[in-house]
Formats: sequence, C-alpha cells, structure tokens
Amino acid sequence: MDRQTRRDDTRKDGALIQLRAYLAQQDLPPASRLPPERELSELIGVSRGDLRKAFVVLEEEGQVWRHVGKGTFIGPKPTDTLLTLHGVERQTNPSEVMRTRLLMETAVAREAALNANRNDIDAMQRCLKASRASKTWREYETSDNQLHQLIAGATHNSLLIALYDALNAVRRTIVWGRKRSEQGGPPKDHHSFRDHEAIVAAISERDIDAAGHAMYEHLQRVELRLLKPFLNERESAQPAADPLGLR
Repeated sequence: MDRQTRRDDTRKDGALIQLRAYLAQQDLPPASRLPPERELSELIGVSRGDLRKAFVVLEEEGQVWRHVGKGTFIGPKPTDTLLTLHGVERQTNPSEVMRTRLLMETAVAREAALNANRNDIDAMQRCLKASRASKTWREYETSDNQLHQLIAGATHNSLLIALYDALNAVRRTIVWGRKRSEQGGPPKDHHSFRDHEAIVAAISERDIDAAGHAMYEHLQRVELRLLKPFLNERESAQPAADPLGLR
C-alpha cells in the first residue's frame, strides 16, 4: 500500500468517525432528515466526497437511508410492502392476471363448496339464467363478473373476499379495458355457460375437489382464449400446468 492510499483511507475513516460522533451527539429520532451534504460536511469538517463514502457505510449498516432529491434520513430504509391497486395495474399484464386467477379462484371455488349456504347457491343459479339470456357481450360480462363475485362471497371468508375484490379490480382494468372485437353477444354454445354450470353444480353438491377442478378448467380455457393473439405457436399448443395438482 503506497503513502497516498494510506492517506486516503485515513481520511475516509476520519469522515466516518466524525459522522458517527455527530449522529451520536444529535441523538435524532428515526426518520429525521439530516442537514444537506454541503452543510453537514462543513459542520463535521470533512469533504463532501468523504462524507458520501461515510454515508455508504452507514447505509449498509442500516443507520441511515438516502432518497434522491429528498435527502438523507435516520434509520433503515422503509419497505413499501403494499402496492396500491393503481401501482399494480401499471406493472402487471393480462398473462399475470390470468395466472393469478388460476391460483386464487381455484382455491376460492373449493372454499365456496365447503361454506356456501342455500341463499348463496340460489343467487348463483339466478345469475346462470341471466348469463344465458345475455343479448350482448357487455351483458354477459356483467353476469360473468357477478357470478365470480358470488362464488367468492360464498366462502364467507372476509380476507379471502377482500383479496378477490382486489384481484377483480385489477382484472377489470387490465382485461376488460381491452376492446372486444366480436359483435353481438355470446353464442348459445359459448364454453363459459357450461363451465359456469359445472362450477355451480359442484358447489351445490359440496364437492370440493370437483369445484376446484371445474374452476381451474374454466379459467384455463379463458386464459387460452384471451392470450391466444399474444402466444407463440409452442405456447398455444401446450396447456398450462396445474399448480395445485388437481388434474
């Protein structure tokens, strides 16, 4: 190690010592903002470059955290564990939405089969009839949305319902926000009619496995139909794997 390197290391160590001493003397509470670099470097008698290097050490230790344009703060950097729905909508895509639906709504259907009461099932049956009577795609999509909400509600699990509602809000923005190319309404043999009836029948019979399986198969078909324009030939030829081992 040459003499210049030793001098540089000594200077950096000195800045770190001075900064630690300043923070100990001030005894600032967490989230307090420190003075700007120019002011703080003058207060403790070090260069701004050495001060930044000292901050790097303290940041690695969790003693301070820095926000570009706002300053340096006492304590570890806060973690934003919850994204707003708007933030999620900006980051996700139809493929992620459908994969999440496959995971969540399969479990929701199983829970509905276990916990649904007579009123829940009657409401689902009425929704099936309304769906069959749809004259336009908008009417059908309204009934489809209502049925899936009824199934979630039939779990009678407040947290699960809240999570489903959040997923559904993102789904409506990401998927329903796309304009449908077809004119008119769903054909009489539209696959979702049969799929929905199979799901409701399984829930009515308290068949947990059948309800989960029927929901998974339904959403898998929806996924392939929705994403077909975006999938390559290989992906279109292969069905999605069953993450819950229901097949």
